[in-house]
Amino acid sequence: MYSYYLIYKPYGILSQFTPEGKKLGLSSFLNLPKDCYPVGRLDAESEGLLLITNDKAVNNRLLDPKEKHERTYFVQVDGAITDEAIAKLRKGVQIKVDGKPYETLPAKVEKIEEPVLPPRNPPVRFRLSVPTSWIKLVLIEGKNRQVRHMTAAVGFPTLRLVRAQIGKFDIGQMLPGDLVQVERGELMKKLGLK
Repeated sequence: MYSYYLIYKPYGILSQFTPEGKKLGLSSFLNLPKDCYPVGRLDAESEGLLLITNDKAVNNRLLDPKEKHERTYFVQVDGAITDEAIAKLRKGVQIKVDGKPYETLPAKVEKIEEPVLPPRNPPVRFRLSVPTSWIKLVLIEGKNRQVRHMTAAVGFPTLRLVRAQIGKFDIGQMLPGDLVQVERGELMKKLGLK
């Protein structure tokens, strides 16, 4: 029997069940069947939607770049992001992946007002002399720390990163640590899988 869960992964928690060093894993606040694993990752400093399942076929399809599976992020960056930087992100930028140059695929990017999100604990540092801005970034690939590398490559380091949507699932009113079980039919429909 397959199980599917959506969690709002809190800041500071690893996208794995076992702790590592001083960082806590998902098992610190979740009690799920032992055969369930996260699909993809969010680094400990990122927060937001994470799909957890024991369905390996769904896992493989969602991680397959050929599926062009969309993930949407709200990103707070250091500084007032420029139209030029947004244009570069849309086109694709060069980052390092495993120490080698990598050209990111074109992305959907737009500047947005600060989204309504739960406060982060600890809060993002605040500097009176340096503004921040928010973008909505939609990717169909997921390299390690890709969003952070992308915004840094255009001169606007990431301060806060929230995965707001996976396919047609969104965080809505979820709070960090919230867990929702999803039925297979709804999952397949909202992720565009057959």
